[in-house]
Amino acid sequence: MIGWLKRKLPGPGAPAESLRASSSDRGILVFENTSEVIQAEKILKQAAWPVRVMGPPPEIRTGCDLVIEFPLIEGLNIVRELHLAELAPLSVVPVTAPLLTPVDLFHTKDFGEYLMVRAANMKITIFKQTRTIVNISGGGCPDVPYLAEKMVGKTLAEAPRPRDLGHTLCGYALQLAYEELQRK
Repeated sequence: MIGWLKRKLPGPGAPAESLRASSSDRGILVFENTSEVIQAEKILKQAAWPVRVMGPPPEIRTGCDLVIEFPLIEGLNIVRELHLAELAPLSVVPVTAPLLTPVDLFHTKDFGEYLMVRAANMKITIFKQTRTIVNISGGGCPDVPYLAEKMVGKTLAEAPRPRDLGHTLCGYALQLAYEELQRK
């Protein structure tokens, strides 16, 4: 039985897709602000936990536009990992009802020759045939024009990672859109 559990339950190193089981298998980490979410995601991914950043369900919004979804069975270990890094979530919420389901941050729109991915408030559009970035828009952060200047006209493979250039929520959201496009 123990061997079966080890094979069935996601742990460190498991792909984030393992989070898509049933809602009763997932939980949400709620933080005070976006910076804490970004920091927690980095800590947990470095420790190889299968987590993903999502939009919070309306019932638990605290002012932060992001939450971290995680495998509920690993909640104690994940919270312990965050406490060791001196980063405690405001709350840990099991996803027990459809209304508590986190909102996917990604929206993809196919325009024929072009493909656009929106993550939160940032959009990145590519020419599908060459995978060249043709547009970056959204946000309102001061680094968006700089990110667009450095990325537009380059292929996804050539473009710098937004996370390496930007330092705002917009740069973070653009990184998520960039990663989503690379999976397509």
